[in-house]
Amino acid sequence: MSLLKLKDIYHSYKMGQLSVDVLKGIDLQIDRGEFISIMGPSGSGKSTLLNILGCLDIPTSGTYEIDNNRVEKLGDSKLADIRNEFLGFVFQHFHLLSHLSARENVELPLVYRGVWGNERKKKATKALEIVGLGDRLNHLPSQLSGGEKQRVAIARAITMEPAVILADEPTGALDSKSSSNIMDIFKKLNKELGMTVVQVTHDYDVALHGHKIYHILDGVIEKIEEIQSGGAV
Repeated sequence: MSLLKLKDIYHSYKMGQLSVDVLKGIDLQIDRGEFISIMGPSGSGKSTLLNILGCLDIPTSGTYEIDNNRVEKLGDSKLADIRNEFLGFVFQHFHLLSHLSARENVELPLVYRGVWGNERKKKATKALEIVGLGDRLNHLPSQLSGGEKQRVAIARAITMEPAVILADEPTGALDSKSSSNIMDIFKKLNKELGMTVVQVTHDYDVALHGHKIYHILDGVIEKIEEIQSGGAV
C-alpha cells in the first residue's frame, strides 16, 4: 500500500504577469519502507517536488495523500501538524544553532512538541547514539566535522520517530567518505527502523544507495530506475 501518493500534480509560479510551470502532471507512489532517490538537472523541478512531499508547498492542482489522507487542501496549522508528527527533514546545510550542543540541537523538535526534562534528554541521546554520536553529546557545532554536523541534523530529524525522512542534497556539502557514512545511516534507518527515505541528489553514486531512482526533467518523471544490491538494473 502506498504511503505517499501524488496524482496528476501540477505546480506553477507567478513571475509578474507570467505563469511558469514547474511540475507537469507528476504521478508518484512511494510505499512504506522504500528508499528512493530523485535526480534531475537544476531547474528540473526536483526540489519543488520534495517541498510538496514535505507539505512545505501546495500543488497548483492534483491530489496528494499521506497514508490515505488527503493533504493538499489542508490549512497551514494542519500541515504543520503533519510535518511535525509524520515527516523528518534533512538539508544540505545542517541548520544547527551554533551556541547549542549537539544534544541541545537535537532536543529542539521535542521542545516544540512539549517534551520536557529527562524524557527530552533521553530521546535526544538515543537519536544521537543511533547515528553514532553518543560520544559527542556536549560538543558544539564548531567542534564537529561536516559529516558529524550532518549526523546531528539527521538525529534531530528522527528524534520524533517520523515515518518518512525527506532529504534535500544531504551529501552536497560533504566529502566522499562522509557521504558514504551518511548513506549508511540512511540505509540503517530504512532497514532497521523501517523509516521511508526520500532524497533529492545530483550524485548518481549517492542515488544508487536507494531502491529506485526517479529521473525528473522539465517537470515530468522521465524514467524510473530500479536498483538492486549490485547496482542499477
